[in-house]
Amino acid sequence: ITERKRAVQALEASEERLSDIIFSMGDWVWEVDANGVYTYSSQKGIDLLGYSREDIIGKAPFDFMEPEDAARMRVLFGEIAANKEAMKDLRNWNITRSGERICFLTNAVPMLDKAGVLTGYRGVDKDITAHTRMEEVLLESERRLSHAFSATSDALWEWDYVSGTTYYSPRWYEILGYGNEELAMNFEVFQSLCHPDDYQGMLDRVHSVLVSQNQKGYESVFRMRHKSGDWIWILGRGNVVKRSGSGLPLLLSGTNTDITERMQAESERAKLQEQLAQAQKMESVGRLAGGVAHDFNNMLGVILGRAELAIGRSNSTQPLYSDLQEIRKAAERSADLTRQLLAFARKQTVSPKVLELNETVAGMLKMLQRLIGEDIGIKWHPSADLWPIEVDPSQIDQLLANLCINARDAIADIGILTIETENSTFDEAYCVSHPGFTVGEYVRLSVSDNGIGMNQETLSHIFEPFFTTKGLGKGTGLGLATVYGVVKQNNGFINVYSEPGQGTTFTIYLPRHSGKVGPMRTEEHVVPAARGNETILLVEDEQAVLELATELLENQGYRVIAASTPLGAIRLAKEYSEEIHMLMTDVVMPDMNGRDLSREIVSLHPNLKCLFMSGYTADVIAHQGVLEPGVHFIQKPFSIQKLAATVRDVLGELKS
Repeated sequence: ITERKRAVQALEASEERLSDIIFSMGDWVWEVDANGVYTYSSQKGIDLLGYSREDIIGKAPFDFMEPEDAARMRVLFGEIAANKEAMKDLRNWNITRSGERICFLTNAVPMLDKAGVLTGYRGVDKDITAHTRMEEVLLESERRLSHAFSATSDALWEWDYVSGTTYYSPRWYEILGYGNEELAMNFEVFQSLCHPDDYQGMLDRVHSVLVSQNQKGYESVFRMRHKSGDWIWILGRGNVVKRSGSGLPLLLSGTNTDITERMQAESERAKLQEQLAQAQKMESVGRLAGGVAHDFNNMLGVILGRAELAIGRSNSTQPLYSDLQEIRKAAERSADLTRQLLAFARKQTVSPKVLELNETVAGMLKMLQRLIGEDIGIKWHPSADLWPIEVDPSQIDQLLANLCINARDAIADIGILTIETENSTFDEAYCVSHPGFTVGEYVRLSVSDNGIGMNQETLSHIFEPFFTTKGLGKGTGLGLATVYGVVKQNNGFINVYSEPGQGTTFTIYLPRHSGKVGPMRTEEHVVPAARGNETILLVEDEQAVLELATELLENQGYRVIAASTPLGAIRLAKEYSEEIHMLMTDVVMPDMNGRDLSREIVSLHPNLKCLFMSGYTADVIAHQGVLEPGVHFIQKPFSIQKLAATVRDVLGELKS
């Protein structure tokens, strides 16, 4: 039996080798019969599941699987066994004895007898739990990334630096207004859509991160053309995410963000900040004008008054007479400059009246023609049924005079000046789309010329005080600043349109007067003021002005009680036993303002008339420069004629 003994030994050696191989494989080797019941299990299966060999043999694989996988695998096993097919890469989750989940990858081949009848399957289960869980983590990460892509407003991109291929996420095409199939984005298309002024700068930033391994990414702001044709602003970010061992860039990745709304908001904010700075600058000039005007007008009043007194006492044949005339003219010009500053600063005291603008402008045409000269024609286009406005008539004079002078200086030789009026109504929707307009009903006054026009730089400064394009000594730069101040003081607004070589149009909108319409403006005829004999209590803290006003009033026949302080005036009023007909007082004084002083004096002399005087408006007698009804006011500096006429008017005894 030697050969049989050798065969048995060889078989045992073969089985031992097979057992060693199965053990070293690290996988579970098993066999099942035709019904799917385990008939053999290697030690690895016992180790993996935690059950004994006796617990496994005689059981089916489905008995150890999770319920869902067990149901699926039963059906699948039946189909495979019916066709005597092999099992390939069947993934299934199982439950170990300790309750842990373990994933197997099953591969098996059918076992057939000599007649070809299926007797079972011989297979291998590989433990792929760690791998499967890594796949699940990766899938979850991809799911989250996909959700993040869909939720973000940023477009993602990648650039394979070696092959030159690029990838852009669908969001990039949405930002540009295209569907995914409408545009094939590559470098050439990108360059064609990028603004030519921005493309090179964007490339330079990308290049900086390519050549520097220490740079942590880049940012670049550039414009791209939208499908609609509009330019949109893009914030591009990127970095090299993969380099070779020698540091050469291999892969770049980044995002593109649509920041058009942000850029527009920043532009609007910059404009608002510029407007705020401009308003603050103008407000500073206004405060300066108001502060200077009081003392400056006091001094001008003394110069003007003394010059007029000296002129009245001298003869026109005397050499000194012409010098006095020049002093008076210089003082008047200085007073005009101060008035313009006050008008700009909205500190000009005004007495609004209901006006029919067409009548007011028509009455000024002859004066305006003389102002601009015969070489410039005036075209007047009044609109029918024009709404009334409530404005101080002298302010309309200021507006038209300054605008016409500005137009005259813009016309080199022969030209045309056009003045138009019209009713205008602006609703909220119109004002939203037209910055600078205000909701309401307005009367429009337009002054146009066919002169040299202005560029944008000049337009941005025209309402600034002392800004002028005229030569040295040919302009004060206060004309249009005065216009601006007058319009704002009357709650209106002004727009300017101009282009070089195309002329200029100033359009002023003044609020419609919706109250009861009273008598319109009539021409004022200057008549010599009658002399008086009433008693006037004069209060002025500036000694030179006090002395001058006293002399001027006494020359007109009035009895003057002069006081340099409010307290002194109250004392004199108490001591004076006879009637005091009028109180003439400065508005701004130490210890007590003119309005409070008038109340004290009126309590002592109830029939007293009051006349306030000041170099600039004060809130104690005027709100935003508008005089309260029944308040009498005279602007410093004043001439002898103006003082005499105003005093007689207040006293109610004006005679021709």
